[in-house]
Amino acid sequence: MPDMIVVGGGVVGMLTAWTLGQAGAEVLLLEKGETGREASWAGGGIVSPLYPWRYSSAVANLAHWSQDFYPRLGERLLADTGLDPEVHVTGLYWLDLDDQAEALAWARTHGRPLSEVAIGAVHEAVPVLGQGFERAVYMSGVANVRNPRLVKSLREALVRLPNVSLQEQVEVTGFLQDGEQVKGVRTAQGDFTADSVVLAAGAWSGELLAKLGLVLPVEPVKGQMILYRCAPDFLSSMVLAKGRYAIPRRDGHILVGSTLEHAGFDKTPSGEALSSLRASAEELLPALAGMEPVNHWAGLRPGSPQGIPFIGEVPGHQGLWLNTGHYRNGLVLAPASCQLLVDLMQKRQPIIEAAPYAPEGRLVATPIV
Repeated sequence: MPDMIVVGGGVVGMLTAWTLGQAGAEVLLLEKGETGREASWAGGGIVSPLYPWRYSSAVANLAHWSQDFYPRLGERLLADTGLDPEVHVTGLYWLDLDDQAEALAWARTHGRPLSEVAIGAVHEAVPVLGQGFERAVYMSGVANVRNPRLVKSLREALVRLPNVSLQEQVEVTGFLQDGEQVKGVRTAQGDFTADSVVLAAGAWSGELLAKLGLVLPVEPVKGQMILYRCAPDFLSSMVLAKGRYAIPRRDGHILVGSTLEHAGFDKTPSGEALSSLRASAEELLPALAGMEPVNHWAGLRPGSPQGIPFIGEVPGHQGLWLNTGHYRNGLVLAPASCQLLVDLMQKRQPIIEAAPYAPEGRLVATPIV
């Protein structure tokens, strides 16, 4: 019997299993489909909240720890697996912010390298940037991670750990209980028992927790992206304006995103979103006009109140832990979230103050029908 079962094979679930495994636990990870093929695969991979100054300190504290940790994580995964997640440091320009003064004040308070830049200097640094922008701020050191490669390297890292087992195409349908103790999970393939269960199922976490009569305010929020293929030196830095961004990969691929849609669990890409994303792409980078995107897809983020994830043990259900609800910031918050969870599970001093993420007081009990 494993010490822990992790439910959900996205970046958060896999990194949770990897961190637990590194700490010596016997771990079983269960994924209803293929690992890393939901929100983790679909996102852009910016290792920063899009507008970090607009979030609470709860999100900022996780983000800062993860941003500092990501380069080491990339190096470790490459060394362990031979698969490079491509943590690509490009910096990020924000253009024509309505709250630029607030952004700069936030940077001074938190010691982050964000500064105002003359728009002419931006055009010198990013010659393909469109005209018409008037103001800019820049943060050096901001990276993007190539998330499809990150999930591949994480999966390989898990496979190589002798104390971690991974099973795909196993959908968890409920929980095993002994009084207030959660002792495992139910699946179509049978029951699995463990000392503890970690629910890290992203947008699907709320549906699973409802099996216990608990309302977890995590809901799917659809996001659509498009991808262009350009020369490797086409775009030197990430750029963001009017809520839309362009992200350069090392090989010249350019991601442009993203939409925010409340459409339940529908992941169908739409023509309307494609047109809107192409217009944003061409406003940011006019050289893309007339080019056909090479891909267009949608994913489902786990939306949560204020984007603050749920990390900790579920009150009244001993042995059941949450690591979910990261909304738009799953990739950037994952390393800190997983380390914090493991610190709590193993009763160690947590890396940051854990209270803002605790499920206690943030869940609602309802009758099970």
